[in-house]
Amino acid sequence: MNLELNGMVAIVGGGSQGIGLGIATALAAEGARVVISARREADLIAAVERIKSETGGDVSYVAADCRQAADCKKVVAAAVERHGGLDILVNNDGAPPVGPLLGFDDIAWQKAVEQNLMYPIRMAREAVPHMRQRGGGSILNITAISAIQPIRELGLSVATWSGVIGFAKTLSLELGEFGINVNTICPGYIDTSRLRKVFASGNESSESVQDRLALEVPVRRIGTPEDIASLVALLVSPKGSYITGTAIQVDGGLLRGVR
Repeated sequence: MNLELNGMVAIVGGGSQGIGLGIATALAAEGARVVISARREADLIAAVERIKSETGGDVSYVAADCRQAADCKKVVAAAVERHGGLDILVNNDGAPPVGPLLGFDDIAWQKAVEQNLMYPIRMAREAVPHMRQRGGGSILNITAISAIQPIRELGLSVATWSGVIGFAKTLSLELGEFGINVNTICPGYIDTSRLRKVFASGNESSESVQDRLALEVPVRRIGTPEDIASLVALLVSPKGSYITGTAIQVDGGLLRGVR
């Protein structure tokens, strides 16, 4: 299927590794002009070279800290300056620390709010005027399955990403008339360094972690960044323009609730 992304301008947060890298690669392969952002410039340079090698696409980077309001402005401004506009915004980053919920002080909570909640809010605020000038666009937030099925000791993420889902749903109601759709993806167990950091027990190997967690998943495997990227590419494309206000789990059936 031709997703009609050729020539569109996309920003992908956390694009130097993991899910963000997978999304940036998928969009570039579909012909989008992609700008990736993350904090570490060396990782960004390596990611750009890898994506170009695999796709031949137009890919560039902006080193930025998504927790800083000024850096959110910088990323959008750089993309617009380079490409003349903006069509797609994918908000994706890491996650706050893990631990007992009541053990976190106000500073930890504030950092989590800045990283998980204020980041997509600020990016959307900067991006939407440019999308309206283009006659439409797409905003996609990456959270986690824990936002809709809480997991012990992931409370900082659960609370703040649940807020993102509420923000995105409300924003979809306000932006639909301008041709801008807003959606959220809630990945399950995905093969990233974060998965091993959160779920490894002691000196447990990466393979052991994956094998153990896969037994919890009905399809009996851990997901890949490509599993997420394929859906992202559809949702941010013209082919997905009638899908908005959703929070979709991509989890191999891990979510137990009926809704």
